[in-house]
Amino acid sequence: MDVRLPLTSAGLCLTLLLGGCSPSDEKRQVSLEEKIAQFEQSLETIEDPKLKDAVAELGGSLLLLERAQLKLDTKPVVTEYGEDALAVLKHYPTPQALVDTYINGLFVLHKESSSDYLTDLQPVFPFNFNIPGAFLFPHGLEWQSVTLSNKRVIAFQPEWSETDPGIQLSPSSSNLTNPDDLTVTYPFIEGLDVDKKSQPQPVSLQGKVEVITPRRLYSFDLTKKDVGQTRTNDNLSVTLLKLANNYAEIEFSNSAPLAPEVREISLNPLIVQARDATGQFLSRSGAINETAAQIEFYQKQLAKMQQQKAWSEAFEKQLDEEQRAFEKQQTRHYTKVYFNGPIDTVEVSLLDFSAVTVTHKELDLPIRRFDPHTTEKTIQPLTLPVVVYDDLAATWLKGATLSEEQLKKSISISQSVDDPSAARIEFNHPRSFNDELLGTSFNPGESPVTFFTQDCNGQRDGPIELPPEAYQVDPIRGDITYDLNLFPETPAYVVGSMPHFLATIDQQTYDARQLPKGLEFKGNALVVDLKLFPAQDWRFFAKDDSGNYLKEILSVIHDASAQGPALFAVHYFYGQPTRLETYQRTNLTTVQYGFEVKLDKAEPDNLDQ
Repeated sequence: MDVRLPLTSAGLCLTLLLGGCSPSDEKRQVSLEEKIAQFEQSLETIEDPKLKDAVAELGGSLLLLERAQLKLDTKPVVTEYGEDALAVLKHYPTPQALVDTYINGLFVLHKESSSDYLTDLQPVFPFNFNIPGAFLFPHGLEWQSVTLSNKRVIAFQPEWSETDPGIQLSPSSSNLTNPDDLTVTYPFIEGLDVDKKSQPQPVSLQGKVEVITPRRLYSFDLTKKDVGQTRTNDNLSVTLLKLANNYAEIEFSNSAPLAPEVREISLNPLIVQARDATGQFLSRSGAINETAAQIEFYQKQLAKMQQQKAWSEAFEKQLDEEQRAFEKQQTRHYTKVYFNGPIDTVEVSLLDFSAVTVTHKELDLPIRRFDPHTTEKTIQPLTLPVVVYDDLAATWLKGATLSEEQLKKSISISQSVDDPSAARIEFNHPRSFNDELLGTSFNPGESPVTFFTQDCNGQRDGPIELPPEAYQVDPIRGDITYDLNLFPETPAYVVGSMPHFLATIDQQTYDARQLPKGLEFKGNALVVDLKLFPAQDWRFFAKDDSGNYLKEILSVIHDASAQGPALFAVHYFYGQPTRLETYQRTNLTTVQYGFEVKLDKAEPDNLDQ
């Protein structure tokens, strides 16, 4: 029996566990810690193992929920922007068109491995269906086999076997960043050198995919004027219960029954987004999906469990019946969503699963090879029957016009004094498109730095005379490292100037049919003469007639030889470009960032080391 709270990753986000509490919040924290301690003590008194497990599960979930609520309530409201979670869906006329693009845009890359006994395969998806906070279509992808160049078919197995003497196809264990990657493993024979070229190579990957598409998606735009009112569209309804500074409480329902295909599937039909007064989307900081009535019900169930001496089938049946009766009464769903910043408007979107389309497809995908560097003179085609847009490009390219003042305002300073022999001050700023075009020809100039003591009032006092080896300024990394063991006096302040770098970027737009010499479109591929457009200085972005940026699939550099110069680069896009934007770094400016930093103190015990 499962008597845990229905807490899911969509309903309870604990990525926000940060500090910053008022006195009342501190009292709540102390009260919660006392509850946890009392609960743990009460568990020790339960002798029946089944009863103990059930109490631990339900009680632990309730305490986890309370801790999450406390952290969400006490998190400082600092504005942080995110992306439109529904942007990708808005490019397609129907949810089904998005699903078709997902399936038809899938292909497989042959990746070079460092071992003669391994060949890596990378499935490349046109977009990711697992973005937190975005749309959630039920879907599954199952790999079945790989066909080799000698016509052999190797079945997929969920993990590599050390005792299997043959060729194996299994998930890649070496690439945690791409969990969908697969590896073809060839048998290793002690003392026998293997020529990789003589081994049969994978030529196609077989599998099957299934996606369940909802009937439609409908969005409600709500403001404070809508608090307390129910907005309805056909079978979908939304009530904005409360709209506070940084959170919204919402009830929603679908009066139509779920389609039979999804009645046994856990669904999250709700996407809640918020904008501030600037019109930009705020990032989410977490959500709670349990109403006060639900929490009270589970607390009562927990109290009943704690009164038992032993677990029994009759008691389990009683709890089951109570839970089913309670859930039957819950005709509307609830959520309380928190955002990083003050809310102006809320966009509540519902996926309607009252009718669905189930798409099945057997996959037999050719395995393509596009090495990042090749000496092939022929441009290999990579045309896919889909159009996919890059929704992050417009925001990323704002960095092309980054000003000196904007750069300075974005700089943050952090310190580390854990190791007194290598204490560190770091000057960081959010990475932008400007950083991508800085190149390598830096001229940081002088980086004057002076350490000071403090007077009896804690104010900056006199400078400290230091040997050169006492500190080091690294303007490229943007940090200062200093050895407190070499300081004759304890430093309290540091004053100086840290260079940062700003590229001057020239942007031009061209019709795809009228490009300057050295640039040419061949279908969906942009061919760039690297002698005229060096990769260090240039970037390229393509659009189609919709005015949206096309997503780049991959790029390949064609070299004269293994050690020779790069001749040309080829950039492949999802779709047919009709416009090209070029970005060239024309100058590199050093921006001196003046600072005065009050130094963190190292622990006395560390100084003795």
